[in-house]
Amino acid sequence: MIAGIDEAGRGAIIGPLVVAGALFNEQDEHQLRKIGVRDSKELAPKKRERLAKQIEGIAQQVIVIKVSPCRIDNSRRTGTNLNHLEAEKFAEILNYLTPATAFIDGPDVNLPKFTATLRSMLDNKSTKLVVEHKADTRYPTVGAASILAKVARDADIEKLKAQYGDIGPGYTSNEITMQWLRNWRANNKDWPDIVRKTWVTIETIDGEHKQRKLGQWFRKKKPC
Repeated sequence: MIAGIDEAGRGAIIGPLVVAGALFNEQDEHQLRKIGVRDSKELAPKKRERLAKQIEGIAQQVIVIKVSPCRIDNSRRTGTNLNHLEAEKFAEILNYLTPATAFIDGPDVNLPKFTATLRSMLDNKSTKLVVEHKADTRYPTVGAASILAKVARDADIEKLKAQYGDIGPGYTSNEITMQWLRNWRANNKDWPDIVRKTWVTIETIDGEHKQRKLGQWFRKKKPC
């Protein structure tokens, strides 16, 4: 049995980090290639949704774990960085799936360090770990996990839009997301739980807001 693990939303400022794992019979890997499984970023949303259903039909087991912004913030405040948090979630999946070999999209620039950290958390130390950058473009199992994670996160983002308005995809590289963040801060004292408050971008927006408030105060003061 072989497994693929990947995530979606690692760098997002809004919404959850979603980690997905899928377990397959090794001989079924060709089916993933046949249906067109590859890196989720290369696929249109509708195509991802269709593939996700097909992947679930081929896989022996599928696990999706969602890590809330609050959980991410709390971890960072107590000294646990995102790489270590991801390793914890990857280990949870592998300890449940117990594959002989796991193919993993490595989030850390230091892959040997990340691999060692992950292995230390595994119940079965004999599991072979193949941890590579851009593994979702090389291994169909990781591409499948990438699709599952992306579809799950996209569904959550749509639910958040229904509640909070158009938040965009939730990344700082997106202008809709950034404008939503600025508008929210201009009209509210606190950030909602959907936002990762420990991100530098939030500190920057908070600083900009304070500067504007200070400028307004000075303009209101009458000259002596």
